[in-house]
Amino acid sequence: MSVSPFTVAHRRHVKSLYKRILENERNWVVRYDLWRARACAVRAEFERNRNVHDPRALAAILDKAEEKLARERHPDPYIHPTFPGGSKWERNLPPPLGPIFDHEAHH
Repeated sequence: MSVSPFTVAHRRHVKSLYKRILENERNWVVRYDLWRARACAVRAEFERNRNVHDPRALAAILDKAEEKLARERHPDPYIHPTFPGGSKWERNLPPPLGPIFDHEAHH
């Protein structure tokens, strides 16, 4: 069993960055067939840097990727309709479980 020099937090950060980049690419490209090519290019970039073990070089690569993501962020990202901020957020909420009108208080 080999020991990895990187922590779980590092892996989570890289996975989060990868997911955020893919989501941003999806916001820019509506057609899946065109998006897939861009997703493969993003994956190839991550794979190209997979064997970088120097912490300073890796930090520079990640900082550069974060800056590129911030620079290319979509101005109006897609929000799933049922997520907060989506077009169906809190639409058709279930009715409250308590009494709608408290008859006891008005006698």
